[in-house]
Amino acid sequence: MNRTRTPARSRTRPGSRSGGHARRAAGAGEFALPVTRAPALPAVETFAELDMPGRLLAELRAQGVSAPFPIQAATLPNSLAGRDVLGRGRTGSGKTLAFGLAVLARCAGQRAEPRRPRALVLVPTRELAQQVTDALAPYARAVGLRTATVVGGMPIGRQAAALRGGAEVVVATPGRLKDLIERGDCLLDQVAVTVLDEADQMTDMGFLPQVTALLDQVVPGGQRMLFSATLDRNVDLLVRRYLADPVVHTVDPTAGVVTTMEHHVLHVLSADKQATTTQIAAREGRVIMFLDTKHAVDRLTRNLLRSGVRAGALHGGKSQPQRTRTLALFKNGQVTVLVATNVAARGIHIDHLDLVVNVDPPTDHKDYLHRGGRTARAGESGSVVTLVTPDQRRGITRLMADAGIVPRITRVRPGEAELSRITGARDPSGVPVVLTAPAAERPRRNPASRSRRGRPSQPARRTARRPAAFNEAA
Repeated sequence: MNRTRTPARSRTRPGSRSGGHARRAAGAGEFALPVTRAPALPAVETFAELDMPGRLLAELRAQGVSAPFPIQAATLPNSLAGRDVLGRGRTGSGKTLAFGLAVLARCAGQRAEPRRPRALVLVPTRELAQQVTDALAPYARAVGLRTATVVGGMPIGRQAAALRGGAEVVVATPGRLKDLIERGDCLLDQVAVTVLDEADQMTDMGFLPQVTALLDQVVPGGQRMLFSATLDRNVDLLVRRYLADPVVHTVDPTAGVVTTMEHHVLHVLSADKQATTTQIAAREGRVIMFLDTKHAVDRLTRNLLRSGVRAGALHGGKSQPQRTRTLALFKNGQVTVLVATNVAARGIHIDHLDLVVNVDPPTDHKDYLHRGGRTARAGESGSVVTLVTPDQRRGITRLMADAGIVPRITRVRPGEAELSRITGARDPSGVPVVLTAPAAERPRRNPASRSRRGRPSQPARRTARRPAAFNEAA
């Protein structure tokens, strides 16, 4: 199904007031959003009502996707018609298919030239890029479209080869896409549909200059869709600069707070925090625990493994194969506790995950919402628990107010019934756990660097280097 877009429209420049603006609250302050001038098409109740290729509709049925989520029902009629879309909704609300089905339907029947994709999806993290690719893969195959995933931490040569071979849809993080463009392996002058997913995190992570530089290379007049769980002034700039008369849809007015999610603040003494964390980690079922730094993540993971808890670490200092393997072990239940920095706050979907723990409280309310968005997805229930020491109480009060959340506050001590009631905490087994990495991930010995006694030679010791850490956002 090959559709042509309506004639290109003039794009509103940043700061322009043409068409009027509405002032809306977004936690961090007020910002302006363009008011839709053309009336939006009405929402649908079923996918069958949408103007999509029959093969896409058949694949939806095959995947067991029976009815559209609210953000899909509201935005798809307009995006399929070529309208620009601004979708605001919490994580887990169905945004990936909301833009993905529109991208695939509008590209169906087209064939990309080498190095020249027809659609571009920009995301902030490698994990989200892979999740978007995996989610869209069966639907792309159904309509004969090729996809390429472009992220840091993986061999750039393979990604360049995929682009040179031709890919209609590219899912990319900004940094690696910029590298491939500079190498001459990718051009954006034939991109007709562009999506910014989790746009607020891209701006929060410092990607705004790269994102705008990439969008400036996309063919003028193309369709633009921007999806995000929260909106702030930087996202507002992107909306006003790159979206023309967008259809604006908000899944829920609280932008992340849902009735199926419980929020608990547990007041703990500093001396009790480690024991409390370990008992929560030893619960039945899976849990994600968030900490601020890579070193803190590694330290807690080691402590949990020594205590008999099957834990895995996820942060930007891990190679992409290590991160992928840890996520796979967590999803299949071999690892029950995922200990992570904010790299895991977005782009990770785990079915039936009912608990997220902020071992270190986030400093920004948007980070809180996105961390919590790993649970209570797609209508399921879940809890977000934040451990707060006495010196952190004032800050967490402000953060909750900014997020629009009124949490349940409880004082707890390790071993208490109330802690177990809220989190399922229990004593760990105390039998140390050893998770063996595949041979491909283990450090390799260099025979040439060893002396006759079997010990590393002095020059080898002096020149040894630690592996370079990957940037979490790459």
